[in-house]
Amino acid sequence: MQITFENIHKHTHLMIENDLYQHYHFPEMLSRYDSNYIEFKAFPTLENLKEAEGYLRNFHRKNGQKHVKFKFPANEKVPAELVNYLNQKYYDIGFLELYAINPNQFPEVKDHPDIEVQIVTEQNLKAFLAFQYQQDIMFGSNFANQKVVLNRKIFEEPNFMQLLALYKGTPAGAVEVIISEETAEIDNLGVDEAFQRKGIGSRIQKFVMDIFHDKTVILVADGQDTPKEMYKRQNYQYLGYQYYTQKVED
Repeated sequence: MQITFENIHKHTHLMIENDLYQHYHFPEMLSRYDSNYIEFKAFPTLENLKEAEGYLRNFHRKNGQKHVKFKFPANEKVPAELVNYLNQKYYDIGFLELYAINPNQFPEVKDHPDIEVQIVTEQNLKAFLAFQYQQDIMFGSNFANQKVVLNRKIFEEPNFMQLLALYKGTPAGAVEVIISEETAEIDNLGVDEAFQRKGIGSRIQKFVMDIFHDKTVILVADGQDTPKEMYKRQNYQYLGYQYYTQKVED
């Protein structure tokens, strides 16, 4: 099958769709930028961008949100005119990269006696939520508390699987897997800073590969961050990119 950004799950709700864009809103977690944004179907003119900017800013302000975020069409560079305007208005501009792998292509990873990967159940849900809270608190208590609610909701969803990794019995890493008919999407993969470089991230991924050996495993990585280099070394195939822009206003 052909994998595109359309295969990536969105933690959000479609509010409005027109010929130019889709407006996504997630009242369950207003502070999550990745769930509250406008995605353009085609590149807007500068005038169209300004109109969308005004609309989204007003909509967010009514909901107590301080950010504005746009996603642009995949696999296309942002026109210079738009880049100049966004830079003038102090937007951050970044891009995401899409990767996929057939599980049998993932490098061999040997078991380690100190590392255990568990599927999250009622028995270890509290430990999973506590670990995720500690990872999210750096973004503020409001964000971290809302994420707990979201993680509890995800736990109840049949097409999601949450995993918790332990190092010598201590929670050290986690991930959520979004399951569809043909793909298993790795999302929110994280290892606590104190336990990095011990092979925990690789063993979490290998656990996913073993469970979903009959699916294509997919993920999105920050195009400007180092984890994408790890994915390349692990035989993931690069499939494309998508630019986005955002800023937080006072």
